[in-house]
Amino acid sequence: MGESFHEQLRIDSRFLKSDRRLDTELVDKLILQLNRIYPQILTDKEASKFRDLDVPTCIRLAELLSHLQDKGEEACREFYRAVHLHAEDVYFSLPTRLRLRESGEPIAPIPSPKERYVMNDHSPYFFLSCFSLAVGAALLYYYGESKQVSGSSSALGLAAMGLSRKVQDVLIWYTEDGK
Repeated sequence: MGESFHEQLRIDSRFLKSDRRLDTELVDKLILQLNRIYPQILTDKEASKFRDLDVPTCIRLAELLSHLQDKGEEACREFYRAVHLHAEDVYFSLPTRLRLRESGEPIAPIPSPKERYVMNDHSPYFFLSCFSLAVGAALLYYYGESKQVSGSSSALGLAAMGLSRKVQDVLIWYTEDGK
């Protein structure tokens, strides 16, 4: 990234001023982010000035951008961080971000959901089969000792119909043994 955030904001200012996705609500979120998280960048008095709803949003945004450029590099970097946080689609469509992506410079890879959740690489059928096996084992354990329940062995024999061959053999063996 050869240029500073200050220079990037100077380049992106025209795009930001003309982008319709930066509506009143989003501009207010950005101002509040800069004011509450970084009060050294945007004081309460400055924030109330930029949040004045009597002034059109495009003018408030233009004044905010020029104010941040006057504040320096740190303010520009925190503005980019706030835009990335509250309006990711706007952030990735900024001219400097598009140019960075097209230049082929390495950008931090976006982790896929499979990388973030290791347990999620099995299909739903795997979960259902494990759950069914656990329920079957619980039923066997719970009803295994009681001989008073009539018909439980035939129910287990019917339950074995949709399961794999090994599980069927175990359940059928159990039902034959219980008679």
